[in-house]
Amino acid sequence: MRYDSITDAIGNTPLVRIDPAVHGLRNIDLFAKLEMLNPFGSVKDRAAWSMARPLLDEAVEHGSQVVELSSGNTAKALAVVAGMHGLGFKSVTNRMRVPEIKDLLLLLGAEIEELPGQSECLDPTATDDPLTLFHRTLSASGSTYLHTDQYFNPRNTEAHLTGTGPEIVKDLDGRVPDWFVACVGTAGSSTGVARALREEDPSVRVVGLVAAKSDFIPGIRTIDEVQEVGLFDPETYDTMESVSSDEAIEGMLTLNRRCGILGGPTGGAAYHGAVRHLRAVDEESTERRTAVFIVCDRVESYLSYVRQRRPDLLGRPPRKNSPADLTDAEVGGAPSVTVAEARRWIDAEGPLVVDLRSPFAYAALHIDGSVNIVDELFAELLQGGLPFSRSRPVLLACPVGEQSARYAALLTRMGHPDVRSLAGGVIAWRDAGAPLVRD
Repeated sequence: MRYDSITDAIGNTPLVRIDPAVHGLRNIDLFAKLEMLNPFGSVKDRAAWSMARPLLDEAVEHGSQVVELSSGNTAKALAVVAGMHGLGFKSVTNRMRVPEIKDLLLLLGAEIEELPGQSECLDPTATDDPLTLFHRTLSASGSTYLHTDQYFNPRNTEAHLTGTGPEIVKDLDGRVPDWFVACVGTAGSSTGVARALREEDPSVRVVGLVAAKSDFIPGIRTIDEVQEVGLFDPETYDTMESVSSDEAIEGMLTLNRRCGILGGPTGGAAYHGAVRHLRAVDEESTERRTAVFIVCDRVESYLSYVRQRRPDLLGRPPRKNSPADLTDAEVGGAPSVTVAEARRWIDAEGPLVVDLRSPFAYAALHIDGSVNIVDELFAELLQGGLPFSRSRPVLLACPVGEQSARYAALLTRMGHPDVRSLAGGVIAWRDAGAPLVRD
């Protein structure tokens, strides 16, 4: 197959049937849409090209820089597209969480700017957040940048409304699947495909998958984070379900080892969530039905992610003292304090206040006297046992109080007599008008 440009190879990715002996569903045929086989390696190739293409001629004429608030696959695809047209690309983010992606972006000639955002995701309502302010500057009329704006650009959705969705129907010989299962990030692919399928058959059921609260799966947001994305519409989904990072990795291993599909943890989350949801309805009818999920990208970019969470898979000693091992009851019963209670406690007893956010978020605003131990490093510290003296109380803080609650529960299990989580996190502290300082 011959193309005049690599961008012509975007789309028309394979739809592969998963062996029933692997997933165990009796009456449902499960298919994987292999978006990992797009030329730049992910489902985001479609959106990146769709958003940038109409603006490239003008950008080339003015020598504009392409800019996107992205730390992942959208940034990677845009860096390639920008370079093909002689333009620079800048990735703006609160935090680069996947080292392989950061290294690849640098290899592609991208500029990376990590702004001190107060939370991991763009929050349009946080008017004093540097990340939000930068987004508004980019979106203002007269901007000298080519800002693709993946969180709000309808062409993100249209790439899948006119491409991915119709391709699925075509490859199923004109039939619409009974279920479409999609991980929700910017919500572009899930929204676009859902609309395309419902135009053919309104009865298709759409399952949206989000990351478990306080958990991290590359490319997927938690249920709280998706509310901040302009393209997200809860009416798109018949149901929303969460997937943990451990479940995503297990699903990924099944795809890698049993199916020969070298998808990453996002695809693993989609597979695991699909099988779990479909297993509950598999016996409802003996009629053959179909379901489709998307494998977003490849596994090679996430070996550090796997190493951190499942070192045993890479020949390293198994992890110890992991918050992923906690039960829901333990997390729900984690000691916590409100902002008012925390302020009184700090004044009376002077607990060690540990801020688990990124260094950039900490630098933007933090509780006076707190120390910054980013969550990944904190997890590493716990591998060796309690990192603090049992004689000093500890207050843990994160963006919204979910992650700190898990660590408070874990430290309690490990034997610390007085560790508490700040309910609502630094955001609640800010909203209550409690004092914050900046570096």
